[in-house]
Amino acid sequence: MKNEVRKISCIVCPMGCVGTVEVRGGIAVRAAGFTCKRGEAYAVDEVTAPRRVLTSTVRVVGGVLPLAPVVSSRPLPKEQLLPAARCLATMQVAAPVQEGQVVVANLLGLGVDMVATRAIAVA
Repeated sequence: MKNEVRKISCIVCPMGCVGTVEVRGGIAVRAAGFTCKRGEAYAVDEVTAPRRVLTSTVRVVGGVLPLAPVVSSRPLPKEQLLPAARCLATMQVAAPVQEGQVVVANLLGLGVDMVATRAIAVA
């Protein structure tokens, strides 16, 4: 099996360390060049199972604004971002919406909730 070395820029903290991850058969076998263990863990995850936080909007019925901004409660698999965004495009919530309110629970069965990041009052 051929080894592949991938260069990764860490986004965990403002330092922006750049390191490498050696991958063999889809499995990370060595990470080097990162300043901390968090950066190393991020890089390994990035090459084996990348995850992203999703920010989007959900329609609001009867609110002073037509859309409520939402964010995922935790990162979801990168390959699920588009299906999740498409799902959110079909959703709506009734006003009022409270900041921190779970607007969509267990999105696509991924165990990730979508949480409102702004309050929307009734019109």
